[in-house]
Amino acid sequence: MNARHNGGLTPPNLGLRALMNPEPIFESRTMDDRPFIPLHWTERLHDDMLRRAELNYSELSERRTTRDFSDRDVDRRLIELAILSGSTAPNGAHLQPWTWVAIRNEELQKRVREAAEHEERKTYSERMPEAWSEVLTPLGTDAVKAHLTDAPWVVVLFKQKKRQRSNGEWGPTYYATESCGIAAGMFIQAVHNMGLVTLTHTPSPMGFLRELLERPRHEEAVLVMPIGYPAEDAMIPDIHRKTLDQVAVFFDEQS
Repeated sequence: MNARHNGGLTPPNLGLRALMNPEPIFESRTMDDRPFIPLHWTERLHDDMLRRAELNYSELSERRTTRDFSDRDVDRRLIELAILSGSTAPNGAHLQPWTWVAIRNEELQKRVREAAEHEERKTYSERMPEAWSEVLTPLGTDAVKAHLTDAPWVVVLFKQKKRQRSNGEWGPTYYATESCGIAAGMFIQAVHNMGLVTLTHTPSPMGFLRELLERPRHEEAVLVMPIGYPAEDAMIPDIHRKTLDQVAVFFDEQS
């Protein structure tokens, strides 16, 4: 996600100007041009690395998405720590192009649910192509989104499409979609590791969330995540994850 001139990555949105302008668009910089600090890193023994990796995978393999939430309250500090964890994600040009809107408000959650269900009813009855419908059917989803009012918290992740520059003008952010995707994954892992559950909800279209949550026009909602404890009678689909051979390809000369 680093932009480099000549022989490197060309940032998006520069178009033909970047390809045709004979003058360098970016000045080359050395470490002396920007403040750097030493990397603090501790090497671990191989056995410890393997143990940690196995433990992390074992923990994450237990993660499941459920739509059945308890109304049991969740400490705000846990939500804050999940957001801070997600915000450690690598991101384009270190612009950190995200806003997390955390909601623990019964009336506002009700309004979000009503608006989401309005859009979802249209999606399920009019907009959804057959190819999409056939893969959702085994998951038992429908236009009813009770999780938005059952869960004690709902977190909406917004992508910042623009940023205000030091000269006061507005400029684009870079790789905001990818950056928010990585941040969301790290947020979800944090939620799971602390013993809570969540699901990734993407009502389409999601423009209503900007208005309801009073976000500026340069922000766009990308993900809605209710968070809480599972209900005592929570259910999950009987589905299974792909194996390593199905998801990975290795070019390993030592194997």
